[in-house]
Amino acid sequence: MGAAGEFIDAALRYEGDGYRAADVVERLGGGLESYGSSVGAVRGTVRDALRKFRGMEHDELTALASELWSVPVFERRLATVVLLQASVAVLKHTDLTRIEGFVRSGRHAELADPLATDVIGPLLDHLDGTARAKAETVLDRWMQDEPWLRRAALLAPIRELGAGGGDVDRAARRLSVALDGLQRPAPIAVVEPAVERLRAVL
Repeated sequence: MGAAGEFIDAALRYEGDGYRAADVVERLGGGLESYGSSVGAVRGTVRDALRKFRGMEHDELTALASELWSVPVFERRLATVVLLQASVAVLKHTDLTRIEGFVRSGRHAELADPLATDVIGPLLDHLDGTARAKAETVLDRWMQDEPWLRRAALLAPIRELGAGGGDVDRAARRLSVALDGLQRPAPIAVVEPAVERLRAVL
């Protein structure tokens, strides 16, 4: 593990609380462990790491994100989300491949939803031209994939749409695909909340 990853992991362990960790494991399950660090501690730790290791560029930031995510501990994965939120301005459309892996293995709203609304959405928002078109094509493909990816594709444009921008027609087409999918046997509980949130901004 690199120096930045070691710093974050050590700080999260130090900030941990056994009772909080037990609550997280019971609430989320799904094979995730927990250090019991608060959300505030996670955010503060990432902020401190970005100051301590100032100057990290795209490849270092994305490698750190993968390093943190690779261990199934909730706070490490939440730190990945916070790191990507803070670094979204340097992300590229090709990073959607890495983020897709995070969504597939995240499988919890507390991880998958902020990845969609606070990372994927703002990433799309700052892309243009061919890069934006390629990224949108990736999300269209997600609509034909497993439920957590469908949820992410639906949630990604919500902030942009809510601010009066975004591609309304494309979002409406994705919503139509999702509504059709809800009529067939599927994990409705995963996709339906995203359907309702997208409906509210269209």
